[in-house]
Amino acid sequence: KGLSRLQAVYSDLDNTPIDTTWASQRSVLKMIKLLQEEANTIYDKVQVKLSKTCISDLRTSHWEEAIQETKGGAASRKSAEECYFLWKSKRTLAEDVKAMLTELQKEVRLLLLTNGDRRTQREKTEACGCESYFDTVVGGKQREEKPVPSMFYYCCNPIRVQPGD
Repeated sequence: KGLSRLQAVYSDLDNTPIDTTWASQRSVLKMIKLLQEEANTIYDKVQVKLSKTCISDLRTSHWEEAIQETKGGAASRKSAEECYFLWKSKRTLAEDVKAMLTELQKEVRLLLLTNGDRRTQREKTEACGCESYFDTVVGGKQREEKPVPSMFYYCCNPIRVQPGD
């Protein structure tokens, strides 16, 4: 009887008549199952593609595409290279961080652990000039990445410490 006074009902589609959160979770689980069998093959193929690509060229291309999408028309490769250089060169250690690392080096061994592709990580550590502040740099060499506990155990060896140290 109360509905007879209603003239209309508005409804959003997502998470109202359709439980899209539940549907998304279910579809992701099915995708995982579908791709799980091929995940290692996909990963290996991506690694091959990455090994054939110069990361600087790839990033410069991304800058070039973004400039073109924003400004319209053809983008200058030179402008893209300059933007990429500026972006990359601004990754530096602040003076107080350098001072802190220098003081820490006097007392403890320092290890820098990074995730991701080895060349990409090397480029970043070189760009910021941080390698001299660490006894060793571990990154991109292992199949597993942090926060997997085995990575932290692995890192004990290069700096000659035990997990309890």
